[in-house]
Amino acid sequence: MPALPAQPPILAYYGGGPPSQTEHTVFHVVFTLPAEVADIALQNKAAVYGLLFQAASETMTTIAADPKHLGARIGITAVLHTWGSALTHHPHIHMVVPGGGLSRDGERWIPSRPAFLLPVRVLGKLFRRLFLTRLAALHAAGRLAFFGSLAQLSDRRVFHRHLSPVRKKRWVVYAKPPFAGPEAVLAYLARYTHRVAISNRRLIALDERGVTFRYKDYRRDGAERYATLTLSADEFIRRFLLHVLPRGFHRIRHYGLLAASSRKASLARARELLAVAPPARPAEPIEPPDPLPPCPCCGGRMRIIETFERWMPPRGPPRSAKPTGTVAA
Repeated sequence: MPALPAQPPILAYYGGGPPSQTEHTVFHVVFTLPAEVADIALQNKAAVYGLLFQAASETMTTIAADPKHLGARIGITAVLHTWGSALTHHPHIHMVVPGGGLSRDGERWIPSRPAFLLPVRVLGKLFRRLFLTRLAALHAAGRLAFFGSLAQLSDRRVFHRHLSPVRKKRWVVYAKPPFAGPEAVLAYLARYTHRVAISNRRLIALDERGVTFRYKDYRRDGAERYATLTLSADEFIRRFLLHVLPRGFHRIRHYGLLAASSRKASLARARELLAVAPPARPAEPIEPPDPLPPCPCCGGRMRIIETFERWMPPRGPPRSAKPTGTVAA
């Protein structure tokens, strides 16, 4: 199973800590785009998915820093998913967030309340405002393109009229501690860091009818939630390709205390305040010295591709045959 990068930063907060410190200290947060915006995102993946990361992370760090809520600087690991279980287009951000953060002066660790991180209604309102304001700015700057049934959204008035319903709609944000601990939610997210949309274990059959796979219908409960779906081969491929990201787009990003610029110092301070020992690093394997000289052309490592006995030298390539016949004057 593909994994997040070695020793995910979120686990480094608490690695080695006693159960009393680690219980309910990590939250799973999800920000989802409404369908009207998801359609725009499909035709403008880099711009809108980037905005989704930006608005969701800023929402979390802003509300968490507010003394009326947590009053702390938190850390975030965010992962973009663009699919629903049936391979439909459903862009959303999964976040793994520690249940607390550093005070503004960095002298205290401020824990969240048990099983409660931040008010989701407040998160939803700020997320909606930040996202829609910046989406309108992208449109005004000419950075959004529209095709097919959405071509009319190039007009400013039509664009704002299209978004009018979502300005009044409640944008739902999910935020709860994972039942099985941080390792469980990281394992779930790790399945798709190097895959797109569907894992092999969900595939059931490929035959003349099409592709059959398992999926979850989240609108149902109990045993009815789990079902199978058969799509024609071209429809399955079409849905799969909906979730291919633009070249160079980063699906996993870190913010706040886990941002690359301050991660090392922030983790060290968090461990110190929580009295948690840093995780032990596995011993790096010692590679035997390379007996072969480097390549005289590029300096890279050379490797043996074939060996010949001393009395059986390799035969060179055959010489090209000389042209025969005469050439007319």
